Amino acid sequence: MVIAGKDKGKKGKILQALPSDKRIVIENVNLRKKSVKARKGGEKGQIVEFPAPIDVSNAMIFCPKCQKAVRVGYLFKDGKKVRICKKCKVEL
Repeated sequence: MVIAGKDKGKKGKILQALPSDKRIVIENVNLRKKSVKARKGGEKGQIVEFPAPIDVSNAMIFCPKCQKAVRVGYLFKDGKKVRICKKCKVEL
């Protein structure tokens, strides 16, 4: 869920993570338009819309139980590290 910027409040799936830049790409968030030239003879040029990256600090994990953007905590269950919601303690 996006918590800051022009797309504040929108929810979507993370399509790509760019850890070196500390940015993520979320579907249907921060949409940009780009003109693409025709490559072949009979083909037309077109305008393509694509999601651009946003900073990680402008997004939070969405808890399905709380229906809110929440901070993430961690627990060890059966030797595995699992993410939990800090508010309602449900596994994410």
